[in-house]
Amino acid sequence: MKQFVRIILFVSLAMFVAPSLSCKGLFGPKDETAEAAKLVEEANQDLTKIKKLYNENEGDDENIGKRAQLKKALETNDAEQVKKISDDVNYLIVDGMNYARAAIEKIQQAQDMNVNADYKEYLRLKEMALSKQVEAFQQYRQAARALRDNYDPKNEQLRAKVKTEFDERSDKYRELMEKARDYSSEANELAKDALRRQAEGN
Repeated sequence: MKQFVRIILFVSLAMFVAPSLSCKGLFGPKDETAEAAKLVEEANQDLTKIKKLYNENEGDDENIGKRAQLKKALETNDAEQVKKISDDVNYLIVDGMNYARAAIEKIQQAQDMNVNADYKEYLRLKEMALSKQVEAFQQYRQAARALRDNYDPKNEQLRAKVKTEFDERSDKYRELMEKARDYSSEANELAKDALRRQAEGN
């Protein structure tokens, strides 16, 4: 999850704005890269909210996160705590998904604007990263809901089935998050290349 924080942070967008403003003007359509950047800044606000939710899930040196609490409850077969914590996790994920979808919508609006090619590709890759994250959240949510609704420490067969489903969905969650990281890394490399080209052109 710590990796998740890294992939939701956008790099500075100023590098995309200045070159495009000098390329278009009186003889072409109005460049909207600056306006698109404002939308992305709004998307960043949604992503900051996601970071807070996932810090609550992961915990830190001072606070035990929901994930560690859930693991402990499963190890001790504490059905009441498993259900309670799973429900808490479910609501955290729902909020996170809503913020992620709001961020995607803003990025899509920015993509529809008249922006330079580098910026458009950057936005496309960031949208792909966020979309994979939403898929990952859905897997994690379903895993949490299965524990909340079906965990029974007295029914060994059902308990084993629910735990297995939780593990499988958690693995799928991590796989999707890895794909999201790949898209985000590709976008960040594009940003670095754009900065390098801009520096070489000056």
